[in-house]
Amino acid sequence: MSHFSTVKTQLKKREPLVQALHDLGYLPQEGERVVRGYRGQTVKAELAVSMPHGSDIGFRWNSSTESYELVTDLDLWKQPIPVERFLAQLTQRYALNSVLSATAKEGFEVAQQTKNIDGSIELVVTRWDA
Repeated sequence: MSHFSTVKTQLKKREPLVQALHDLGYLPQEGERVVRGYRGQTVKAELAVSMPHGSDIGFRWNSSTESYELVTDLDLWKQPIPVERFLAQLTQRYALNSVLSATAKEGFEVAQQTKNIDGSIELVVTRWDA
């Protein structure tokens, strides 16, 4: 019996997802990877973070929703924060990286980035037009 759980997300692009994981201090491995769970059980994913204790964290592409889904053994989740908080932080960093990438492509530069007391992030971007 598999202990793996799948959690749907709205994470649709690989690069902001990889960068968000890096921002949170994780070292994701790209390509088809094995995600470890309970008693050596495994499942395949396109992105995986090997964890020294508990189960690994993986993300696999779901073509029907056109987004990545989190795959992990929630019974063995031993991260310092609950999975819901992890996903909230990951989604915030994903959104920030998506905005930064899009604004850079349009010629904007970050003039100011502030993390507010409530955890939100405020950006001020500028662009010089000639």
